[in-house]
Amino acid sequence: MTMIFDDLNFMDDLPLEKYPAHFGMTKKVSPSTKYYRSNMMLNPLNLKHLNRMDESRADMITLNLEDAIAPSRKKEALYNIALFLSHMEHSRSFIIVRTNPLNEGGTEEIAFLNDFGFDAIRVAKVKNQTEIAQALTLLSSDKELHISLETKEAFENLSSLRIDERLTTANLGILDLLTSLGLPQSIVTLKNPAIDYLLSKFLVNAKTAGIHPISFMFQDYNDTDTFRAWCEHEKMMGFESKACMGPKQVEIANEVFSINEYELTRARHIKEVFEANAAKGINGFMDEKYGFIDEPIYRDSLLILNNI
Repeated sequence: MTMIFDDLNFMDDLPLEKYPAHFGMTKKVSPSTKYYRSNMMLNPLNLKHLNRMDESRADMITLNLEDAIAPSRKKEALYNIALFLSHMEHSRSFIIVRTNPLNEGGTEEIAFLNDFGFDAIRVAKVKNQTEIAQALTLLSSDKELHISLETKEAFENLSSLRIDERLTTANLGILDLLTSLGLPQSIVTLKNPAIDYLLSKFLVNAKTAGIHPISFMFQDYNDTDTFRAWCEHEKMMGFESKACMGPKQVEIANEVFSINEYELTRARHIKEVFEANAAKGINGFMDEKYGFIDEPIYRDSLLILNNI
């Protein structure tokens, strides 16, 4: 088991003005994989959790500066993120910092964090292309831009928001979105037609724009059975990623959204036999194992193989 700091005692009663003297120079290498099943939210006021970022099994970690942090402690949370990132030598997780809305401190947070070692900024409550352009202008060119989709305006405009390839990912904030739409949060139940419509529209519009969609966070952390049911339902719909509250949810999301051995074996076989037949000028044929195979079936197998 590794940790960023062997001992956190030096942070006891450390005043904020002394934090910068402890900032390091380390910048972790970005993970090579783009296969993201779980996106775990971490509160940067919890030092023990921050200290274990380098051993997390989450494919993504989002360090949350927004609504979980009281205004009086946002600077403390920001400095905690900077301190731990600047000493983290490695992490298998893709690290994201979720800032406040640009006009509520997000602009200053991005400017402060730009030179630290993380992979993406996630901007809260965006509504339009203008805010996307503003965030991209602020953000270092080596980092991705992610958005929290929490407003009816962004939900309606999602397919047109990708004005730059650095905008790669959208996270569905279902509770804030429902409030924006004037709908009660009580409708967030499995197989509710309205929720399935919102999920489907979010998924298709994101994919149309070339944006990776991450489904919403399930709030009841101890109800793992319902969380698993949501993951299975969303995988059936076509989702590949789920927001997570902690390690228990990460474990389930990683399991459910993983590509199983049958899917891998089938995809590898289809790729092999299609390419062998295509070399002979045959792009549609009957296969002993999996029936009729043509180019669309082949492209689907490549989609699976490219995600491992």
